[in-house]
Amino acid sequence: MRRLVWSLMSVAVLAAAGCNSSDTSQQATDKNAGATTPAAKANVVSGTVALREAAQLSPAAKLEINLVDVSASNAKPLASKTISPVASLPQSFELEYNSADVAPSDLYVLQAVLTDGDRRYVMPIQAPIQAAALTQGSPGPVSTQLVAEQTPGEKELIAFKDVQAHIGGMKITPGTKLDKDVSRSWQVFREGGTVKFIREQVDYGDKGFTSTDYAYKDGKPWVVVQQKKSGKDAKPSLTERASWNADGALVLKQNEAGGKTQPLNEDDAASLQKQSQSILNLATGGKGK
Repeated sequence: MRRLVWSLMSVAVLAAAGCNSSDTSQQATDKNAGATTPAAKANVVSGTVALREAAQLSPAAKLEINLVDVSASNAKPLASKTISPVASLPQSFELEYNSADVAPSDLYVLQAVLTDGDRRYVMPIQAPIQAAALTQGSPGPVSTQLVAEQTPGEKELIAFKDVQAHIGGMKITPGTKLDKDVSRSWQVFREGGTVKFIREQVDYGDKGFTSTDYAYKDGKPWVVVQQKKSGKDAKPSLTERASWNADGALVLKQNEAGGKTQPLNEDDAASLQKQSQSILNLATGGKGK
């Protein structure tokens, strides 16, 4: 009799345990059914962009990053991103792309360009990324450094200094002009019958002294570098530089004073251009050559 009672009690316990297990399993199933499965993250190329040499950037600085198929001509970037303004460098980035757009046999590179006014910072070498890594969605992080390119104005100034260094081999014609309270003298440097360079000194008495180098291309003002002093033998208190390209556009505009260089304003650049034309007319008797 006792054995029968214990057997019945065992069945009851097992039945209760089964019900609890079933309820717990059902609750877990219900809970999982209501949960949201996280979306898979898109394929990403990540990394950092830095400058090889530190530079002060303006609020207008803009960084453009592209993942490009260099095997295909005129192909659109696989991924692109523009960061502006650039708060600081190194700059972290992520480029999302679709692995289905990757051609397994093509070559891909990361391209980064930082633009700040007339200044561009570019990659000295390419940063290749294997197509296999892109298709598998596992490209490693890419770190690259940018270097500064010469601005158009800097290129013109370097060319000007080269001409300036060779004026000694040119034909020289001197000249002077005396006005009330102003003494002016100049030297005209010609090569092949064409005026290449004029060096002018103007003494304004108590009002100061200027020493100016003018360079010309095709009879037109090209580069002007003017130093302003308190007297002929004094150190320059101000140096202004301006240059114009073949289309007449102002590409160099510098104002240097007290060891600091700032942009030369448009009016002062226009005044230098006017002076350049005036001394050319004066020194050549209006012939311009």
